[in-house]
Amino acid sequence: MAIFTSAKAVLNPDDSPMSVREALIEINTALDEYLSQDEGDLDADSRFALTFFESYGYEERPYGDAEGLAIARNLSVDGVAVAGILSSVAGKVQLYQRAQLPDDWDPTTDRRLCVWEATQHLIKRLEASGEGDAAELLLQLKNVSGHGDLAANCRALAYRLYNHCEKKKQAEEARAYNGLVIAWPELERLASASSTNSSAPRQTTLI
Repeated sequence: MAIFTSAKAVLNPDDSPMSVREALIEINTALDEYLSQDEGDLDADSRFALTFFESYGYEERPYGDAEGLAIARNLSVDGVAVAGILSSVAGKVQLYQRAQLPDDWDPTTDRRLCVWEATQHLIKRLEASGEGDAAELLLQLKNVSGHGDLAANCRALAYRLYNHCEKKKQAEEARAYNGLVIAWPELERLASASSTNSSAPRQTTLI
């Protein structure tokens, strides 16, 4: 941005003048590509949520704070709210905490599924109902198409959030993300076993 503001004009590849919004999008795209080396291939909604959380946590903020982050990622605040991870009411925005997420969430019917949302639901299931229920959700996530390796990205995001919360001395949140990371091998084992059992042929005739 220092270069952008000091230059008389910055041009797009087609020689048209680059706007401040376009410059912010380019900058954040490059930043996201760098950060994604360690956090997996996150979707735009999840990258927004990650940046918002690392900046403000679950604190209620003015709409403008969220709007700036959304515009930089070529998103709208209303769109992120549709994803089910953010409340936007009366000029105030706030990330939903896990307790506010619906208990009956189904990733197979979610029209704007994102890694952030899936990760929070995995933790909620794990803490509320144990490894078996969380493993069933993990299996659902593995079977959702069109979202890359959704399960692996959830694990990567949980690890990233754990490290952030540890540095910020947010012990309760750190425990939640660390709990998912630690439980992951068992969740994978249970999900695999459930998948094998459901796909095994059933005997329908008597011998």
